[in-house]
Amino acid sequence: MEIIISSNTSKPIYEQIASQIKAMVMSGELKTGDPIPSMRSLAKTIHVSVITVQKAYEDLQRDGFIETTVGRGSFISAQNRDFIQEEQQKIVEEYLRLAAEAGRTSGIKLEQLIELLIMFYQED
Repeated sequence: MEIIISSNTSKPIYEQIASQIKAMVMSGELKTGDPIPSMRSLAKTIHVSVITVQKAYEDLQRDGFIETTVGRGSFISAQNRDFIQEEQQKIVEEYLRLAAEAGRTSGIKLEQLIELLIMFYQED
């Protein structure tokens, strides 16, 4: 599992960690039952504080992405399909919001945007 921390973003490090692990789960790269590194191990690997990784893991556990058992470690939890679909929908909504905003400022009519969306959606 590779986590890349960027200093060129205003996003806190713990959010970068959590969002990258969520993306790996949603893409299928990480599957139910897969172990994830211990907090200490990940902190050492990416050169951050254990407290930072702990905050990321707490968020992931709260959101249902991981389960942590004392003495065993942290694992990808059984997938809550509704939650994952909701997370993916949020991403799509943001792209659509940006497309609508760009269309409005460029003077593109709503009907044209809808036609473009249909065309892209139906592409193979």
